[in-house]
Amino acid sequence: MATLARTPGLRRPVAWRPLDERDLAYVAALERQIHAVPWTLGNFRDALASGYFALVGEREGRIVAFGVLMLAPGEAQILNLSVVPDARREGLGRALLRRLVDAAARAGAEQCFLEVRVSNAPALALYAAEGFESIARRDDYYPASATSPREDALVLRRDLVGHSPGKFS
Repeated sequence: MATLARTPGLRRPVAWRPLDERDLAYVAALERQIHAVPWTLGNFRDALASGYFALVGEREGRIVAFGVLMLAPGEAQILNLSVVPDARREGLGRALLRRLVDAAARAGAEQCFLEVRVSNAPALALYAAEGFESIARRDDYYPASATSPREDALVLRRDLVGHSPGKFS
């Protein structure tokens, strides 16, 4: 069977909506495919129960991206930002990141934090381009998995004072 090369201009748009209880099993299954040390179904369920801001991006009825943001007085932390492998390099990570940052700013956060693996060069480049700066390093933050050793995390921060939330379609 022949396969066609991806043509970004021919991709259908992504519809963004809140993560729903009915999405949890599917999102947890995607998480297991994406991450060496994935969140569990219980982690996602707890995030919703705690009132965290959570989004999914859907294309043609399929979830292709998802993210979770924890809000606290004056600050926010991006806890999860994931794009399925076959939808990467299409700008979905950037679009999701911007939506999470905008939600944080609208909620009154003055700064936004996240952790990222030191080896995740594409994510580090994205976060730097979106105004995040490294402020700390957490030694051995990420646990070992069957395929990877323990790994350090960089703690990144972005100032949100004066941030004007964008308008998204």
